[in-house]
Amino acid sequence: MQLKGAQIVWECLVREGVKTIFGYPGGAILPTYDAMLDYPIHHVLVRHEQGATHMADGYARASGRVGAAIATSGPGATNMVTGIATAMMDSSPMVCITGQVGSRAIGTDAFQETDVTGVTLPVTKHNYLVTRAEDIARTLREAFYIAASGRPGPVLVDITKDAQQSSCEFDWDAAAPKLPGYRPNLRALPEEFQRALDLINHAQRPLILAGHGVMMSGARQQVLEFAERAQVPLALTLLGLGGIPASHPLNLGMMGMHGEAWVNNAIQQADLLIACGMRFDDRVTGNVKTYGLNAKKIHFEIDPSEINKNVKVDVGIVGDLREMLEDLLPGVKSADHSAWLDHINQMKGDAAVLDIQSLPDTGHLYAAHVINDIWRYTEGKAVTVTDVGQHQMWEAQYYRHEKPRSLITSGGLGTMGFALPAAIGAKFAMPEEEIWVIAGDGGFQMTFAELATIAQENIKLNVAIINNGYLGMVRQWQEFFYEKRYAATPMLSPDFVKLVEAYGLKGLRVTQRSEVKAAVDEARAHPGTVVIDFRVEQEDSVFPMVPAGADLHAMIRRPAPVQVDVMAETGADLHAMIRRPAPAQVDVMAETGADEGDWDLGATT
Repeated sequence: MQLKGAQIVWECLVREGVKTIFGYPGGAILPTYDAMLDYPIHHVLVRHEQGATHMADGYARASGRVGAAIATSGPGATNMVTGIATAMMDSSPMVCITGQVGSRAIGTDAFQETDVTGVTLPVTKHNYLVTRAEDIARTLREAFYIAASGRPGPVLVDITKDAQQSSCEFDWDAAAPKLPGYRPNLRALPEEFQRALDLINHAQRPLILAGHGVMMSGARQQVLEFAERAQVPLALTLLGLGGIPASHPLNLGMMGMHGEAWVNNAIQQADLLIACGMRFDDRVTGNVKTYGLNAKKIHFEIDPSEINKNVKVDVGIVGDLREMLEDLLPGVKSADHSAWLDHINQMKGDAAVLDIQSLPDTGHLYAAHVINDIWRYTEGKAVTVTDVGQHQMWEAQYYRHEKPRSLITSGGLGTMGFALPAAIGAKFAMPEEEIWVIAGDGGFQMTFAELATIAQENIKLNVAIINNGYLGMVRQWQEFFYEKRYAATPMLSPDFVKLVEAYGLKGLRVTQRSEVKAAVDEARAHPGTVVIDFRVEQEDSVFPMVPAGADLHAMIRRPAPVQVDVMAETGADLHAMIRRPAPAQVDVMAETGADEGDWDLGATT
């Protein structure tokens, strides 16, 4: 059948199962937009092309399917780069289509010409420049295959305007991907499994490190079977939260820079670390020279480039996690690690019994109160989409995720402004799910223009702005490491309630903890999107905290409420500093995994 290149774009998208695409039109992509009206794909008009990529990313993370975004050349394409890089760092499958000036104008600095394939080369799994209509179908089929297979990631397809306007024969079957050099489905050797089994079956203090790959490979059942049979506790990365139910007795919680204190200590005391679909990111390991020195290490990973990249391992096994565990499980012996589990429970101390809700309300509104209350009132069943900063860490600590893909957040790149557009994409992927955006006042202001997209599309989201008047995480670093010299972190914000109402949406404000429940209930009951401005304590901090590059066990801990505000002695170790106490007494938010004498306010259901 004879079709124009622009028509072939939509024919391919429909056949790839795309039902929603996020984008913004412009001159170089106009032929494709004109052809779009004849195809059954819903186009969501964003207010900034970065929003389109975050929406496609959120759609992919929520659904497990490939997200799709489209924009024009030049600034339209370059505006997508942040969202593409975000997806690349977190292995999110996405195909971005951009228009390009005519093929004869390439290299002439034509109006809105940018070498977007050159720009995005470091932040895409693969990218293409298409200059002929005859190549569009094959390229798009390859793009979707590459994006979804192996370790997923974003693929960009840049199509010149003349390729969109030209006509050619369209043959879907003939355009099937042929990539002989691309081998995404590697299989481990039997001897590698045997080496891993020898370590697993002889370990006394084993620990599973469960990452994003558990969800991406659908390996939840296999990981749990492994853990339960061998009685191995599990620690989770930020992107791994929800991969294993938070209520499972072997789930210790989150590891890393702001993870549970007992989890980090368990990693340092383990004799075997079993990494499942995680990449030993620096926010997980701290100082790699002192990371898990007592432990042998096994790494199950789909991307061979990650093996021994950050942490040297004893056994590296490459392949799909679910398939690898299915091959491994027959050789895993039942084991009794009760002494190890008892030791970890002792490290928890009172953190296992203290409850945030049992402490008196003295009028202070803390971010962790808000997030834990949202968890309680939603019964932990909502999908939360967070921005980046303190609120992101508090969400990870105080909202307990039971199901996969229930936390969507920017992990590797740490992209402020991610939450609101990503939640829009997630809502299109899961229209029946209750979705909460957890954002800071800083990140929210980066992409709040997408409130207009919400209004135009008439979708339902609940948005919690954790408004502390600062760029909170940067302020925390300035407090701890720069003698409270708050350079460029105090932040003036608009009246968020009025701002939201200007878009025809509903806005609420909460300043007292006693007001939280009514606001959350009202937001949930309202048929449209509701934004709640939570005015929380301004100089609260996230605890524990492993300073960048410090040993994983060298955590900065929240002091007991009776401590005095003094600075650490000159020349003391970084983790030995004495810190400012929280402004109140028993209502302060303490670190998860506190020592005896500290408060823990969110460790139990």
